[in-house]
Amino acid sequence: MFGKDTTDLKANYSFLFMWRHFKKICLYILKRFLILFITVTIGVYLTILVANMGGAVDEIREGQIRESVSMAVARDPEFQELSSDERQGITAQRVELERERLGLDRPFIVRSFMYLRTALTLDLGRAETLRSDSGSARVRNIMLERLLPTLVLFGLADIILFTVAVVAALFLSRRYGSKLDRAVVALAPTSAAPSWFYGIFLMLIFASFLGFLPFGGMVESPPPDTHLQYFLSLARHIILPLSAIILSAVFLAIYSWRTFFLIYSREDYVEMAKAKGLPSFSIDLRYILRPTLPTIVTNFALMLISMWMGAIVLETIFNWPGLGRLLFRAINQYDTPVIIGSVVVYAYLLALTVFLLDIVYSLLDPRIRVGEGTENA
Repeated sequence: MFGKDTTDLKANYSFLFMWRHFKKICLYILKRFLILFITVTIGVYLTILVANMGGAVDEIREGQIRESVSMAVARDPEFQELSSDERQGITAQRVELERERLGLDRPFIVRSFMYLRTALTLDLGRAETLRSDSGSARVRNIMLERLLPTLVLFGLADIILFTVAVVAALFLSRRYGSKLDRAVVALAPTSAAPSWFYGIFLMLIFASFLGFLPFGGMVESPPPDTHLQYFLSLARHIILPLSAIILSAVFLAIYSWRTFFLIYSREDYVEMAKAKGLPSFSIDLRYILRPTLPTIVTNFALMLISMWMGAIVLETIFNWPGLGRLLFRAINQYDTPVIIGSVVVYAYLLALTVFLLDIVYSLLDPRIRVGEGTENA
């Protein structure tokens, strides 16, 4: 009887502990979500103000409306026999109808909060000038169409960059001071150049001089009919922008992470593992890589943010049909809904990166507990 009560007490205690831990996790996630949501909201609203130049874009748009309506009325044979005052009255009436349709009859401060609400819910309405490849004017359709190419390019670049940098850094940490190590240290400052800078040189060498690879685009035009041909065409077109992204960050990443590995490789427990005769691969994986992963993940996340910021110029140079090129075109054409939509998608992607970073920490380092901070050993 006593043993049964003890078992029930342990079960109740275990359930209570798990319940409290679950509540802490939920509260922490909610707190982080609210903080990131407020940050994204402020950033999106500032983007709305900048994209509209504090309302100055409305004046430009109204001028374009008056010009287009005036030309349409002047060319219409139905109104040519009317007097000048009558034509001006019809023009003013049509201009006012167009202003009401676009919401320009309301103050900008009111419309800015309407833009904010629709942007945060991704209900972005219709683009003013840009269209999707299928001809849709819905901003959501345009964004979804451009999101996949960007994720394919930068997602693949991130995976290759992280894998190559970690493996090379571990390799160099065991060969400190070698010629290869000194070469990587000498090449680390080259990462100060952005990816589009390397993209121009790669394009000149491999596309212009040698003619091995295409200048830009995602696939051939017209697109291949079969899936295999489409994949092969995509593989040829992605080589240059992919190489530009990797070259712009790989040497600095190897140098930085190799330094972290060097610090941990001199710990006493690493020397003990070597004395026990453990294989180098096991030592690198269990005793050097694992404790440095939280720092490496943080460094890599910051690197990802800088890469996202360089997507606009890189995709424009290579004519890559992604979000960066779309944002560049939208800025040139004062397409405010598309500008706001692009910034919102970028903001959500960056916020998701930061949000997942905390969860990854708890998985990589057992000393870190979500919602509890770092425990002292």
